[in-house]
Amino acid sequence: MTRRLGLHALLGSGAALAIYSAFGAIVGAQTPLAIGSARITVSGTSNIHAYTASTTTVRVTRAHLAPVVPGSDLWASALKPGAVDAFEIAIPASTLTSPKEGLDKNMHKALKVSQHPDITFRLVRLEPAQAGAATAIGILQIAGVEREVALDLQTERTAGGLVVKGEMELLMTDYGIKPPTAMLGMLKTDPKVIVAFETVLTFPLT
Repeated sequence: MTRRLGLHALLGSGAALAIYSAFGAIVGAQTPLAIGSARITVSGTSNIHAYTASTTTVRVTRAHLAPVVPGSDLWASALKPGAVDAFEIAIPASTLTSPKEGLDKNMHKALKVSQHPDITFRLVRLEPAQAGAATAIGILQIAGVEREVALDLQTERTAGGLVVKGEMELLMTDYGIKPPTAMLGMLKTDPKVIVAFETVLTFPLT
């Protein structure tokens, strides 16, 4: 009768533990991600003029890749199905500002920043498309209301990391937001806005 020997028997408990630990670090650990830079821009129209508001303040609240095999291409791995283990961001709504005079106060009031200070996005799944493209399905929360959204993404690898760009149309009313008015109601904004974003994802080495 042949008896199979495990690593503990063959190498001793100390050596086996070292091997298990090293193997776990390779295949069981998550790979952290960070945002090197970001810009979010909201564009809309009114019965008088178009407007934009933007921010570069984006916090990563949770972001990890699934285990990456050492020596493999990190960003190529990131776009594979199921590779992004978690990705959540928060945007302080009060940091959205516009060059149009008087717009910020009405916009922040409409976004209910005092009750819901953050706009958040939580990735549910990433669906790769053609080369360099993907669709991110996730939960977007604005003014305390959550909706599932689909973001069409374009990616570009650079020396600084992975550049991710995209845009989508939203209706303010879907999030319980009353389109802002001004000038005693003479200025009325359209409920439809376009949200454009560009972020640079980086892989911290420490």
